[in-house]
Formats: sequence, C-alpha cells, structure tokens
Amino acid sequence: MVSAKVKVINPMGMHMRPAQLFIKEVTPFGCDVSINFNGKDINGKSIMNLMAACIKQGSEIEIKCSGGQGSDWQMEGRRRVPEGSSCAGRVRSGRVIRQKRERGANAMLKGVGASAGIGIGKVICIREQNLDYSQVQYQGREQEKARLKQAVETFCEKTQRMAEDIRQRVGQKESEILSGQVMMLSDPFMVSQMEDAIQSGSCAEAAVDTVCQMYIEMFSNVEDELMKQRATDIGDIKTRMLRLLLGVESVDMASLPKGTVLAAKDLTPSMTVGLQKENVSAIITEVGGKTSHSAILARALEIPAVLGIPDALQQLTDGQTAIVDGATGQVLTEPDAETLYHYTKLQEEQLRQKAMLSIYRDKPTTDASGRSYQLYANIGSVMEAQAALENGAEGIGLFRTEFLFMDRPAMPDEEEQLEAYSSVSHLMKGKEVIIRTLDVGGDKEVSYLKMGSEQNPFLGWRAIRYCLSEQPLFKTQLRALLRAGAQEKNIKIMLPLVTGVQEIRAARSLLEECKQELSREGLEYDPKIALGVMIETPAAALTADLMAKEADFFSIGTNDLTQYTIAVDRGNAKVEQLYTTLHPAVLRSIRGIIHAAKQAKIPVGMCGESAADPLLIPLLMQFGLDEFSVSASSVLKTRKTISEWNREQVEQVAEQAMQLSTPQELDEYLHRACNHSL
Repeated sequence: MVSAKVKVINPMGMHMRPAQLFIKEVTPFGCDVSINFNGKDINGKSIMNLMAACIKQGSEIEIKCSGGQGSDWQMEGRRRVPEGSSCAGRVRSGRVIRQKRERGANAMLKGVGASAGIGIGKVICIREQNLDYSQVQYQGREQEKARLKQAVETFCEKTQRMAEDIRQRVGQKESEILSGQVMMLSDPFMVSQMEDAIQSGSCAEAAVDTVCQMYIEMFSNVEDELMKQRATDIGDIKTRMLRLLLGVESVDMASLPKGTVLAAKDLTPSMTVGLQKENVSAIITEVGGKTSHSAILARALEIPAVLGIPDALQQLTDGQTAIVDGATGQVLTEPDAETLYHYTKLQEEQLRQKAMLSIYRDKPTTDASGRSYQLYANIGSVMEAQAALENGAEGIGLFRTEFLFMDRPAMPDEEEQLEAYSSVSHLMKGKEVIIRTLDVGGDKEVSYLKMGSEQNPFLGWRAIRYCLSEQPLFKTQLRALLRAGAQEKNIKIMLPLVTGVQEIRAARSLLEECKQELSREGLEYDPKIALGVMIETPAAALTADLMAKEADFFSIGTNDLTQYTIAVDRGNAKVEQLYTTLHPAVLRSIRGIIHAAKQAKIPVGMCGESAADPLLIPLLMQFGLDEFSVSASSVLKTRKTISEWNREQVEQVAEQAMQLSTPQELDEYLHRACNHSL
C-alpha cells in the first residue's frame, strides 16, 4: 500500500465535479483507492461516498492505494491531477400524451400575443405523465435485476449522449452536470443497494424509488449547501429511471419534427436546451404574459408565441393543424382551406419584410437628424450573444444571468460562471456587455436555492435583496464577473430591483471585498469595472437623483417598473388588459429617470420590452435615452424605426403625448402619429 496526504484547495471542496475528476483519474489504474477523512476510510471510487463525506476546502485527506497498480498511480496519477484542480410511489413530469378530439374548422383560442409572427404546423402537446408503479407485479429476483440492469444501461447511454450534445453546443462544464448523473447511477454501492432491495422482494421500480429517496434525504439533511443540491440530481435520476422501467414515453425536444406547434403549460429554459428552433413553428402555453420568461425565451428564439390560454392543453389535440398569430394572440385550429391560404400568404409577407430589414444590419443607429444612439441586445446565454451579433447589435444591454442558475440541479460555481461571462465578453470584443446579477424570486424559481413560498413573491425575497442576504453566493458571482472583465474590459455589472442607495452601497462594499480577495490570490480582474442599477421600482424612480450619485449608469427595466407603478401582475392573464407602459404614470416615471441621469451625467439605457415598441421609441428619443436594448430579433426593426424620426417630429409627438390623461388616449394618438410620420 502507498499513501499520501494532501490538502483540498478547491473553494467548493470535494463536490460533484472534483469527485468526478478524481474517480476518472484513479479508475484506469485498477488499484483499490480509499480516502481517509476525519478518521474514516471512504471508498475513493464511489462518487456517492465522496460527496456524502462533505470534504470542504482546507481539509487534509489521506489517499491510500493498494493492490494492482497502486504505486503506479501514486507516481503518475498525482502528476496528472494538479493541486490547483478541483480534485486536491408517484412522480409526475412532462410527456407527450396522444388524445383524440373532434373540433370544428377555424376554432379559435385567445391568449396573449407574446412573440410576433405567424406560425403554422401540427400540434404536439407536452402534458404531465403518471409514473405510478403500485400495480407493477414482482417477477422474481433475477428478472427484476435484469430489468434494473437494462434500465441503468439505457439511462447511462442516453444521458451520456445528451451530455455530449450539450458539450458541443453549449460547453464542457454544462455537460458535466449530466455526466455526473451517469457516474452517480453507475456507482456500485448505489446499484448494489437497489439489487439488495430486489433481493428482499421489491420490484425494480420500488427499489429505484426507495434507494434514490434514501440518498435524497441524506443529501437534503447535510449542512453543506452545495451537497444539499445533490438531492435534486438524485430526484432527476429517480424520475427518469422510473420512466424507463415503466416504459413511459417522454418527449425528446431535440427530435421534434419540422413544423411543430409546441403546446405546454409553460416554456422553461430547460425545454429550450435541446430544442431545434428551425423545427418549431410556434409556441402555445397556458400561463404567462408578454413579459414572462416564456415570452422572453420565445422572442430570443424568434418563434411566434401565444401565451396565457386557459386550459389550452384540454382544448388542443396532438396532430391538429394550428395557426398561431403571435401579434394578435389568436390560435386557429383545423383551419379551412381559405383561412389556411390567407395566413400562409401573410406569413410569406412577414418573412419578406424581415429579409428587407437586413439592409440595416451594418448601418449605424442614427435618427433622421443625425443624432446617434446605442442599440444593444438582451440575452440569456452565450448562444443568444451570437444571435445578437448576427442581427447587428452594438453591444449587450442585458445579460440575464438567472438562466445560468435555472433548470439545473446545482448552482454554477465561480469557474463555470467565469466561462459563461468571459465567452460573451470575448465574443463581443470591444462592445459593451452589461451583466445583471442574479435576479431570482417572483416568477423565477430555482428549486435548489430553497427560497420557500411567499404570499407576495414579487414583493418579497428576490433579486438584490436575496443576493445581499446570501453573500457567499453573491460574492461567487461578483468574483466571476470581475475576473471575466480582466481581458476585454468591456463588462459592466448591473443590480436588479434596487429600492434604495443603501443596497448600492452594500453591493459596492462586497465588490471591493472581492477585489481584495482576488488581489491576494494573484488572480486578474478589472479593477475599474462599472456598477450600475436597473431602475424598475417606484422607489428607485422617485429617488433617481439620489441613485445617480451612487451608480455608474442606469438601465430602465420597464417590465417591472410598469407592473409596480400601476399595481398589475404582468403574469396574470385576468388583468393583462390593464398592463401597459402607455400609462401616464409610467411615462412620467421614465422621463424623470432619464432627466436624473442626464443631470448626473451618467449613461441611461432601457432594457425592458418597451425599448422595442415603435409607439414609445419617439418618446424615448425625445426624453434623451442613450441606449436601447431589445431582443436580438428586434434589433434591425428598432434601428429602422429610429432612422425614420427627426428631432422636430419627436419633440412634437412627445409634447402632445405627455398632455394626455389615459392609456387609451395615448395609444390612439401614438398610433396616428406614428402612422402619419412613417
């Protein structure tokens, strides 16, 4: 036997990724490997045992190798694993269910038009699936073990393919979440426990459920927050294994046929990971409004979408022909020949208009009087940054980092965040990249953060409030942002949902702490990185002059600003008709915010959906907005709209508009003014 004592220096300790790396390095040598920690020997080839040990940064461990090629691994493996590496029941889920229902021609469903365009195709519904195994009969030990073995092999094969696909399309670190699940289920201890349960008379489904639930409870009860997140991984393994054993069909988003009209209760970021947008003609959901995350994702993918149709899944049938009008919010099912011809021609005309906009791709963003503006794009991933560039964006006005945290089993660590932020920074080169810190809560749930339910989540523990109360998580993100800005020096940090200068000061203090830490560690960072705020609450709007003395820049978030100012839940279809930025109170707030920024001589932009609204653009131009940040698909249209207005025209329109008293009056006037001008 040979042994060596080492100190774990990875900031997150021996969590899933370093455990994966360790096992990957020692397995080829064939020796028995154990780790002595706190006086206990741990099997060094069991990922479950390694993670459950909760070995933290700074811990001293002894690695013991015996038999086989133990001495060879000591000589070779220690060299290959550098010190600085990470190493030193009943279940319901989404599926496709076939239904038959007769419906008349041209039946119409009405929802919220959330992503413009005409989509025509065949409906595929994503519904809940029942994974109840209570009626499964025990078929004997050997047969149940054989069923288990086959399910494990199939799971590992499919998951590894998914991991490779994500690695190629997104990145290595993103794929490691799935490859880690393969390693967990391949753990001999986990499988042997399932086989023991079968030996005792349990069917394979019950064995999987029982053992997985044991590990879920074990990881949920440890003190280490990162280890607690492994419970989500095990839960996902359990669900997918039960699907395989029960033979329950699950939808493969990557293999949807061309011309699919996708219908679901909601569209989540995870659903879009494997989605091939060229195969999806349109999206329909039961929940969501124009500013919901389903809407944001649909616009980012440039897919027509109608959201917020109550009981849509009960009214739609797989295989139906459907026409989705993302502008009007109408869905027509089983259209007659005349209707189908009309919308096909309308779709062709829209595509022709879109092609004509390409002439604006390489043009500067200037109005008819020669005044220049900055035209940026809103993104939620590295892939969307590429789309922004292709559509002629001059920078990134909003990088929604919460999408890095959502629909995954664990929080991205500093290195993973660094890679994502750096990728966008390098891709944009000298162009500005404004990155919003974690904005969770409200309608953005992240299960592993265990934020709990709240009676009024939009008014509760969310965004900057959550980050300031969870400082280790916040500092991890700030460190990654500082480091990502080291090369191009084009990253700016933006704080969401700020309501007072005390929050800006607290965030800046943490930012300075992070700078000092990075300096001590000898890591490069941008010491002059800008810190700005999103103005999206009435409190921030009313104290914009005070905020401007503390912030390096402003960006107006009209989605929440509108919601909070006029007390309308933007995700509630029942009050959707009341939600409008054309409310005099909202417009006056926007004008006041821009004025405060101008007085303080700091840049002011807008990253809410209203920045792309052709009715509002002339008002924003007159108010003095410096930067418009819109979805990638709206960049060229916005540039065209700006180019068609001159200074005299916007002054006249703004003067008249700001004298009107109701949203209806404003809407009617701005439609007339814009149509006359354009």
